[in-house]
Amino acid sequence: MIQLSNIDKFIESRFHRVFILKGIDLNIEQGEFLTLMGPSGVGKSTLLNIIGLLDEDFEGQYLFDGQSVNGMKEKQKSQLHKSEFGYIFQAYHLIDELTVYENIETPLLYRKVSGSERKSIIADLLDRFNMVAKKDLFPEQLSGGQQQLVGIARAIAGRPRLLLADEPTGNLHSAQAKEIMQIFKELNQEGTTIVQATHARENAEYGNRLIEMVDGKIINDITLR
Repeated sequence: MIQLSNIDKFIESRFHRVFILKGIDLNIEQGEFLTLMGPSGVGKSTLLNIIGLLDEDFEGQYLFDGQSVNGMKEKQKSQLHKSEFGYIFQAYHLIDELTVYENIETPLLYRKVSGSERKSIIADLLDRFNMVAKKDLFPEQLSGGQQQLVGIARAIAGRPRLLLADEPTGNLHSAQAKEIMQIFKELNQEGTTIVQATHARENAEYGNRLIEMVDGKIINDITLR
């Protein structure tokens, strides 16, 4: 599905380059649940952003389904971005002016899903996440855990092939974290490929592959099951 070859990401300082990522080689197969793990500052989020086409300022080769992302035109990248990827951010990134229902609906509007199908998809997600009673509330009226659930519902509404999650449980208490990780596990069992960045070992246990990072490099690639 994804092949990264010799990926470098650096900042030019006055006298030398400061590398954020150095020599990253990584293949991700369809259906994997992969965890990028390491302490803060090792490049997990940067690598996740490159995989998700949110950061194009890097060197090296990126293939998606055998096609070079480096050589794609912006319109192709945008289409790939909208059709294949779902994103879950630690800071939620919900739209304050939109209700729960409208936030979840946003990616479906981008994909030009019909009104009746949108209603059906959103109804199913609200039910799955026990948010039916909160569908008309705004983000500021929700707890952090509820906001994260809305973020996950929005990310999977368009049924992406690849779900990217950056510290998805970083702001949550342990019970909420377990709930969200269990949802990830179910999504993966349903066929969604998942890549999460985390410093929490217990989150990695839900996946089937662990990539350990130190100083912008991959030091271990471990199959968990």
